[in-house]
Amino acid sequence: MALWEIQKAKAFLPKKFCPPSCNCKSLGEMKGLHIDCSSRKLTEVPALPANTKRLYLQNNSLTSVPPGALDSLRSLEEVKIFDNPWTCDCHILYLKLWLEDISAPSLANIRCATPAPVRMKPLGQLTGNELGVCKRLLPIKCLEFFWRDLVLIAVAIITLLLVACALKFSKKLVCQIKLNQHNSRG
Repeated sequence: MALWEIQKAKAFLPKKFCPPSCNCKSLGEMKGLHIDCSSRKLTEVPALPANTKRLYLQNNSLTSVPPGALDSLRSLEEVKIFDNPWTCDCHILYLKLWLEDISAPSLANIRCATPAPVRMKPLGQLTGNELGVCKRLLPIKCLEFFWRDLVLIAVAIITLLLVACALKFSKKLVCQIKLNQHNSRG
């Protein structure tokens, strides 16, 4: 095997470290990885090794990134994620904030595809009002709250009644003891 073939074999990582349908290259020992997932029609961000230094996800079909999906990439130096049909609603906020911390140039290159009012606007220029409100209301179980509150109120009332009875009984007991002591002296 020629020397250039050995070097080429070392430059590319085994498949187990590389996300499916991506090309991965080692940047040298202890330097990290170059992961190129560009132009692969990806609809979601693949699982990525923590030592990723360069990440190319441009020209795919990504619309959003789930919160926390990129948090493990602490040694990332370069990221390219432009030319994706980003949906710029409240779900894109994680990506916006992450890019503000990691790569402002990448944030400047991202343009929204939907919804219509923000189409073609740079993600970095959107405000909270433009990102909209995501209403993921949890079902309110009013009846459960009602019964829970009713039980708590009943327990509180019973406790107050028991305390009142105990006070009344203790007063009577104190009076009887004093009366008995007074009668026994006299």
